[in-house]
Amino acid sequence: MSPSKLNNSEKQLRIFVVEDDVWYGELLMHHLNLNPDNHVRRFESATELLAALDESPHIITLDYSLPDMKGDVLLKKLRMALPDTTIIVISGQEDISTALELIRFGAYDYIVKNDQTKERLWNIINNIRNTVALEDEVKILRQQIDDKYELQNLIVGNSEQIKQVFQLINKAANTNINVSLTGETGTGKELVAKAIHFNSPRANKLFVAVNATAIPHDLMESELFGHEKGAFTGAIATRIGKFEEANGGTLFLDEVADLDFSIQVKLLRVLQEREISRVGSNQIIPIDVRIITATHKNLTEEVRVGLFREDLFYRLMGLPISLPPLRERGNDILLLAKQFLDSFCTLNKLSKRTLSVPAKEKLLAYRYPGNVRELKAVVELAAVMTENDQIEVEDISFTASRTPVDLLDQDCTLEEYNHKIIRYYLNRFDNNVVETAKRLDVGKSTIYRMIKEGKL
Repeated sequence: MSPSKLNNSEKQLRIFVVEDDVWYGELLMHHLNLNPDNHVRRFESATELLAALDESPHIITLDYSLPDMKGDVLLKKLRMALPDTTIIVISGQEDISTALELIRFGAYDYIVKNDQTKERLWNIINNIRNTVALEDEVKILRQQIDDKYELQNLIVGNSEQIKQVFQLINKAANTNINVSLTGETGTGKELVAKAIHFNSPRANKLFVAVNATAIPHDLMESELFGHEKGAFTGAIATRIGKFEEANGGTLFLDEVADLDFSIQVKLLRVLQEREISRVGSNQIIPIDVRIITATHKNLTEEVRVGLFREDLFYRLMGLPISLPPLRERGNDILLLAKQFLDSFCTLNKLSKRTLSVPAKEKLLAYRYPGNVRELKAVVELAAVMTENDQIEVEDISFTASRTPVDLLDQDCTLEEYNHKIIRYYLNRFDNNVVETAKRLDVGKSTIYRMIKEGKL
């Protein structure tokens, strides 16, 4: 019988000690009460115990030889009345057949009365406590995950675009079809991928994310499929890959358009055969993984110009979901802003902040190249900068929220990137060359020379 779970609001284990020997019962009660997290009551008969079952103890230690009822009869009554309560039988007889029979009837353990009884009981109850704590922690974490990725909590907005996305997420969550997510940077592609996973039949298995741009091309095969010890220089131990790690669950391939062509070939084979081999091994490992991909690029165009395999494209496409940019979502901007503002104030123990009408108008007029991620940064900064509980126009700063990462969406040479980054910081610091040079750790003369040459 599994241990009874504590209610989250309770800090103590309620333990009933049932023992007709007053001295021995007091001894067990005293010993268990040495732990202040135990709340112990003693009973001398089955009749007294049955009258107190409405208190729903977590654990009952049961003397097998009570004067008014046989231990096996009482155990059956307790199992029917308190199916979740842990029952430990204590007996003066070392009878293996009786012990096995009682455990078959639902006893958690059978302890013989001797000099080690109280210590053994102490250890059993401590183990039960640890098990209960772990089960409760898992239950809480699972509830937090369920709450966090509940679709109603994830999708904030009333725009038609976001309602369509919501419908597609529901369809994806109810099946095992692969999903391809597209949308600009900052629109929430990974969050949507997690929502699909945690609302699907695969929710009890792992969600594993891989960003194709974050892993060097020569390491990607090992990252995805694993490797055997000695497979290559530096392979000092066997390592499972992301496909094995996500087996039974979901593998999220972010920025899939950036996968090297040789990896695309291997990935296509895995999707066709539903099996992998680690680098350096001939062993075939079956896999059952749902694939969700994401990219901010136009994958159809990547196929057209020969940078992405067409056959792999159709394998991965599955159910396509396009996430709209924030600038196209109208009043959703204000709904999201309120959510971010309320959450930030709660987490940072700030008084509740509201947006003035002019502040709302300023938020609605902006284009948000960084999308939802940028709005969140803007609102949180405004909550800090405001001098009172109402955020005004002057508290909202878009410049500070912009980062050079936006530049990476453009096709430039390294020199051109350098010029754009320097120009970004000059704009940020009102053309203050000294502050810009200090922030970028470059010489002032370098910036002055670029200005003079017309490169900035």
